[in-house]
Amino acid sequence: MESSIDYNSPSAQFTFNVNKNPFFTKDNFNFMNILGVGQLNTLNNLSLIDIFLSRGNNIEPHYHPNASELVYCFSGSMAVSMLNPFTKEYQHYTITPGQVANIPQGWWHYQMATEDRTHALAIFNASTPEVILGSDIIKLTPSNIMAHTYCMDENQWEQAIAPVTPSTYIGPPKNCPKITGENTGCYPNYMHPYCSQEYSLQQYMPYNHPTS
Repeated sequence: MESSIDYNSPSAQFTFNVNKNPFFTKDNFNFMNILGVGQLNTLNNLSLIDIFLSRGNNIEPHYHPNASELVYCFSGSMAVSMLNPFTKEYQHYTITPGQVANIPQGWWHYQMATEDRTHALAIFNASTPEVILGSDIIKLTPSNIMAHTYCMDENQWEQAIAPVTPSTYIGPPKNCPKITGENTGCYPNYMHPYCSQEYSLQQYMPYNHPTS
């Protein structure tokens, strides 16, 4: 078996603590750690993102141009939704501990935790997964192009997307006015078929999230 990796090199790395490499943090309940060839140089077309989410939080809509994604659930429950480009329909799957969902390369998708303390692992067949985020598409595409292309009022479009932060990764944002109060975790059924219309976020101690 041929490989460009020099396993005899004294700089070859065979172990790494993923907990020490945060990728994105919303808060102590919702964050992601990452492992790629930049952290472990003996990886060959393999990488992963360690995902921790509380109920009602989601990985924003996105796609990976260079990799398929296999999502494995360790704890809690995660709803995985993907847009099938061949049928033009969304496919929705809920995975629980021990179950997986496979997202083909380039498919538009998002994941939502349907239980507190949801822990999942996203595994990619690329040494460094590339990602195109919905928030970046919305915010970085010129407003006049969006308005012209889809026959919209440019000012109304700019007002509508004003709250969107590029590279949101985990939503909703902490300052979202729609997630305050009694039913902070409530999402209408039309947003996701697996989401109960009436529930509130459970209170619990934060994960042991490393800060260094």
